[in-house]
Amino acid sequence: MASKSGTAKASFERHGLTDEQLVQMLRTMLMHRRLEGRGFELNRQGKIPFASAGEGHEAVQAGAAMAFVRGKDILVPYYRDLGLDVGIGLSPLEVLLSLFARAADHSGGRQFPHHYASRKLGLYSISSVLAAQLPHAVGAAYAIKYRKEAGRAVLTTTGDGATSEGEFHESMNFAAVHKLPIVFLCENNEWAISTPLAKQMANPNIVDRAAGYGMPGKQVNGFDPIACYAAVKEAMDRARSGGGPTLIEAKCYRFLAHTTDDDDRTYRSREEVAERRKDDPVPNFERFLVERGVLTAEGLEDLKRSVLAEANEATDRAEAMPYPAPSDLYTNVYADTHQPWR
Repeated sequence: MASKSGTAKASFERHGLTDEQLVQMLRTMLMHRRLEGRGFELNRQGKIPFASAGEGHEAVQAGAAMAFVRGKDILVPYYRDLGLDVGIGLSPLEVLLSLFARAADHSGGRQFPHHYASRKLGLYSISSVLAAQLPHAVGAAYAIKYRKEAGRAVLTTTGDGATSEGEFHESMNFAAVHKLPIVFLCENNEWAISTPLAKQMANPNIVDRAAGYGMPGKQVNGFDPIACYAAVKEAMDRARSGGGPTLIEAKCYRFLAHTTDDDDRTYRSREEVAERRKDDPVPNFERFLVERGVLTAEGLEDLKRSVLAEANEATDRAEAMPYPAPSDLYTNVYADTHQPWR
């Protein structure tokens, strides 16, 4: 599917990544973009009520996912982390079951779209309330340390807007005081819905807050998946070995509206977005791998066709599945009985 070039490869800093891992990161980025685009398409067709967007976040999420150890680590994400969730093993079918709110969804079709969860993958469910997942993530990290479970760590994520919430500061402080095995990854896309970064904070570098809590901080180019992998891996390795928490700020950009319910033309110009598209990590990483002989042009096209076919199959399968039965409305709500009023 992803054949390599027979010519000599140009050297670059791999940070230990193999050709196969680099191609897998690109596949995660392509699937991320394909599934989010599918969400917008289905919404405009009237088939689903809502979808959120993370175009521009593909590189940071694919890189972070590659640094996550499946079966050991815990991921506590936020609502714009489709690529990160897919990168640690969530299938396209599971994504579409959530979007379509089908009975076979992990939450039985009850959760808000893009609020995935999988105990098997170590993927926590989240809340749409900004930063509300961070105390849960810190609690999980505290449990790992309390139980002396070596070689495990928690990766939790936020956007830049969540760093203005009290839960962010409380969680950072608690994690630092107790040297918990956790990494805080802030995907700074410069927009808290319609609020630009300059109106959120006087210091645009969120990473500077790390020093105030006594933990290391790292700022990384969020359009570079290899750099993001290296930063998250170093921090997760440190957390797993007892070195305590780290704050990572990945500078990226949100190319689309906040969600399908948002019209971003009301708060930023098309010219601004077009200018920032020059940094689009998906085509840039495609070119990077082809130019360095990791993929051939034909291999790249095969990869794209494979992603499209898998997304199409998942869409068709999920859409054909039944909704939850009305009789399920009160299950998993009250203990002992689904008719608590009797």
